[in-house]
Amino acid sequence: MKVFIENYGCTFNKADSQIMAGECIENNIQLTDSIDDADVIIVNTCYVKLPTENKVVYRIQKLQEEFPDKVIIVSGCMVEIDPEKLDKIGPNCSWIGPHQLNKTVEVINNAMSGEISRACGFSKESKVNKNKITDDSYIHIIQICEGCTGACTFCCTRFARGPLNSYPISDIVEEAKVAIENGACEIQLTAQDTAAYGLDTGEKLSSLIKEVANINGNFRIRVGMMHPKNVLNDLDGIIDAIKHDNVYDFIHLPIQTGSNKVLKEMRRGHNISQYYEIINKFKKEIPNITIATDIIVGYPTEDDNDFKLTCDLLEDIGPSLIHLSKYQHRKGALSSNLKELPHNIMKERSKHLSNIKNQITKRENDQLLGTVQNALVVEKGSKGGFIAKSDNYLPIIVENVNLGDFIKVKINKTTSTYLKGEIIN
Repeated sequence: MKVFIENYGCTFNKADSQIMAGECIENNIQLTDSIDDADVIIVNTCYVKLPTENKVVYRIQKLQEEFPDKVIIVSGCMVEIDPEKLDKIGPNCSWIGPHQLNKTVEVINNAMSGEISRACGFSKESKVNKNKITDDSYIHIIQICEGCTGACTFCCTRFARGPLNSYPISDIVEEAKVAIENGACEIQLTAQDTAAYGLDTGEKLSSLIKEVANINGNFRIRVGMMHPKNVLNDLDGIIDAIKHDNVYDFIHLPIQTGSNKVLKEMRRGHNISQYYEIINKFKKEIPNITIATDIIVGYPTEDDNDFKLTCDLLEDIGPSLIHLSKYQHRKGALSSNLKELPHNIMKERSKHLSNIKNQITKRENDQLLGTVQNALVVEKGSKGGFIAKSDNYLPIIVENVNLGDFIKVKINKTTSTYLKGEIIN
């Protein structure tokens, strides 16, 4: 029996796929990179946005048409968020919910025997120190907690991931040590909200970062997305932790809107002045910090003034990385009861923000022209060459290097989307 796993979505979902792969290997089930050779196809779904939902729905339907004799198993967020649609488009598919990864082999075996097997529901089982199978030995993902403490009106992911469940610092450090001993040079600490880490157990994200950063070895840590309202609980500690030489000078801090009114209607739990407090303190303490943020364009209650406030905030803060999403209703989300804004308004606002985004990132990148950056080579480029990450996690395209190399690189080309550089001795 051979199993093919196809992954969609975030870093956390990618780690879930690696755990399912590990469950297979531990039970003598062979993995394959060829979908044609597979007996079982697992589609690990993401459901955070409508375009992704449409993509995974189409993919599941297409696989059933193309491979009627293969076993199709659906895993990931769709299983918990939208079982009705999943049952409709794949009535003969077996399921593995995101909290039921330890039942991967059971579901596979049952499905191969002709039984539709569906493992769903929540669990507190830890996802740390699992046998993760990956084709990337240089980047190691560690899920530090699952679920969140938020009540964002636009989000459906929380229905799949559930309430916060933090894993012990000692277990996370143990997994990181093993990964580094096995050659990993980038540790990615991931969660739905890394800043929520420990709110249920009394431990702190800052303590976790420091513990991992102090492991012997030459490596970097990337800290995943943090909700602003939870950063405020440990702001000084998190800043101090990110100052460590082994931690990228990088924060992913979604704001979603520049309007206090809309933030309140989104139930984000913080306001604009608190966001500025966080950003300004990071910039003061770590001047080289790279700030990434997320913006939802066209939330149903967003008016022209709210949108202007968002534009003004981006211009003022100047984030180096900006993720834009047009608002769309999501299954079960409270905001789905509201009337969507006309498509032409969202399209116009999205285009305007895209222009601002490109101007900001081009300006930020241009300031780096001619500078020398320390960087870690982490992956191969999709169009050749390699991608190295600077100390503040900016991607730099380089040539003639090896994965895992720590290098000095002089920036000789900039655009609004990437940097390019040459190695210097």
